[in-house]
Amino acid sequence: MSGHSKWSKIKRKKGALDAKRSNIFSRLAKEITVAVKEGGIGDPSMNARLRIAVLNAKGQNMPKENIDRAISRGEKDGSDLQEIFLEGYGTGRVAVFVECLSDNNNRTVADIRHIFTKRGGALATKGSLNFIFDRKGIFNIPIHEQFNSEQLELEFIEAGAEDIEIEEEIITVTTALEDFGKFNRKLESLGIEPQRAELQRIPRVDKRLQISEARVLLRMIDELEENEDVQNVYHNLEMTDELEQSLENE
Repeated sequence: MSGHSKWSKIKRKKGALDAKRSNIFSRLAKEITVAVKEGGIGDPSMNARLRIAVLNAKGQNMPKENIDRAISRGEKDGSDLQEIFLEGYGTGRVAVFVECLSDNNNRTVADIRHIFTKRGGALATKGSLNFIFDRKGIFNIPIHEQFNSEQLELEFIEAGAEDIEIEEEIITVTTALEDFGKFNRKLESLGIEPQRAELQRIPRVDKRLQISEARVLLRMIDELEENEDVQNVYHNLEMTDELEQSLENE
């Protein structure tokens, strides 16, 4: 799959996500708030984006009171949050796409530009990375003993699965952008609740760097992800076995 997904797996193994749990909850809360604003209603059963946002929050063990508070905020004052998409290049001309939710566009753009510049990168014009990334639906589904893997695979393919990867205790399914809703409805009909369901930007071509250059790039990625306005960061760095081993041995 992509370097982005492999890097995410490495961070999970190293416990980095648990260390940033409060930051994760903040991002999830923002997504819930914007989903309420966009859908115009705080009822997940009648708001598809909100339903997925709540599902993702539960998958990260976000407390119910936090979820309810985010929904209430969206019903009252969620209009302040706006989506911002920023594109650029890091060390070695690795493409980096940053998705933000912010109540202050100028602050966010300035902060993201500073991180790029500090690490030897630069922001690019809007649309510069359209030829590098495809938007795909990604579903992480916990494996249960009662699953009939062969039958399930047929159901998934019929619902639009392009790729099915089974690793450890998770099934990762990739769909085309236009099949995201269809596949989500299929899971609902099967009574399967994914741990996470989201649209991701998957690189068409990965770029390989020397270990030293890759570490500079990944430090920039970490700094971007630590920014309170950043929701997601995607890149096309190739996570080679050598690089993966180097990171795991830290």
